[in-house]
Amino acid sequence: MNGDPDLPVVSLPVRSLASQNGHVSLSDPLPDAVAVEAPLEIRVDGRSIAVIMRSPGRDRELAAGFLLSEGVIASPADLFEVSLCPSATKGASVVDVLVSSPEKIDFDRLTRHVFTASSCGICGKTSMDAALAVHPPLPVDPSPIIDAATLFSLPDKQRAAQTAFSQTGGQHAAALFNTSGHLLALEEDVGRHNAVDKISGAALLAHRWPLSNSILLLSGRASFELIQKALAARIPIVASIGAPSSLAVSLAESAGITLVGFLRNHRANLYSHPSRLHLGS
Repeated sequence: MNGDPDLPVVSLPVRSLASQNGHVSLSDPLPDAVAVEAPLEIRVDGRSIAVIMRSPGRDRELAAGFLLSEGVIASPADLFEVSLCPSATKGASVVDVLVSSPEKIDFDRLTRHVFTASSCGICGKTSMDAALAVHPPLPVDPSPIIDAATLFSLPDKQRAAQTAFSQTGGQHAAALFNTSGHLLALEEDVGRHNAVDKISGAALLAHRWPLSNSILLLSGRASFELIQKALAARIPIVASIGAPSSLAVSLAESAGITLVGFLRNHRANLYSHPSRLHLGS
């Protein structure tokens, strides 16, 4: 493997297999860009709570966003320090988070929840009730409002900024826009959940949270967990290039989030809270 293992892309030898007119050919090895996937351990006050498979880079942001979505923290004020652990074993990646009030954290509940959620062991209603208990629904009012023409322009802007995907075809993207369609941030990762956590974590660390006047665009489908993460970041409009799941639609409706799916080729499906979309004259 060539390249820095701490970077999100490495060069690997790859043989090309092709069939033409019934003849199958195999090329000599040629270098190809491949997305890196590597573990990141997240510790809170020195205690390990999760290991996440992710694209290396922006690890502090990923840890902060993950803890926000899990309800460990609720605002930038809850973070005392987020640092890369210098004492980690060589080749290992560890982020240690110091919180302002560690005595308020139920570590047993947290580790049980992370394990259960990762193994898809909880039912839809339980998941939704838990999400809304940790992160209250957004106010259902017309603001912010985005023009339909602006909404339709977002996928091309997102795709143009996906540098890692352009090299590998192997990363998901989450892009944050304002209501004028200006790209505020874009994160790429082998895990779609990680890309959203990096968006919200960066806002937390820069004291730009909540993201209440923003639109989140997902490069793939919209799952329940991604809507939950948008709710934690207080993002009122979520759009996806792909389809939403039924539970994502239910959570968006209950959480006061405008959910748009299949946003491509100047078409889209609107699933919840259409009052934030301006159709034009």
